Amino acid sequence: MTADELTADDLEQLTGPLDPPLVVVTVADGEERSGCVVGFSTQCSMDPPRYAVWLSRKNRTYRVARGASHLAVHFLTDADLELAELFGGETDDEIDKFARCAWRPGDGGVPLLDACPNRFVGRVVATLDEGGDHLGVVLEPLVLSSGGPFRPLRHSRVDGLEPGHQP
Repeated sequence: MTADELTADDLEQLTGPLDPPLVVVTVADGEERSGCVVGFSTQCSMDPPRYAVWLSRKNRTYRVARGASHLAVHFLTDADLELAELFGGETDDEIDKFARCAWRPGDGGVPLLDACPNRFVGRVVATLDEGGDHLGVVLEPLVLSSGGPFRPLRHSRVDGLEPGHQP
């Protein structure tokens, strides 16, 4: 199959079984805050340490993140289904997600979710806008916190979750 024949369904058929872990990305730009579930994220450099997240252009987190210097990445566990439903199944355009969970401000003003001890705050060092439906954001981790070993919440566990924003 060549690139001009490839469809999104073809790629999903190949990559779907990988079952990526889910994270919640939170952001604040000084005026507003936002957060969403992200299914596309990974460490992208060992030296210097870097981590990349891909934000959907259709949600408010993307719009707030465009003007932010820091993002927080919260690693969800199997016990965090309710947070996944809140941050993945609702939209900041309609509700204040942070009014429905415990959080505190972290470095750069980003909201830190109390229920997610496995997280880091990162400084935005680069973005990749190649014209797709997601914006790539490369982060330099600055402040890390860990609750110890954990089992990540995987995409397959929330397969029926409808996104809060329109697909």
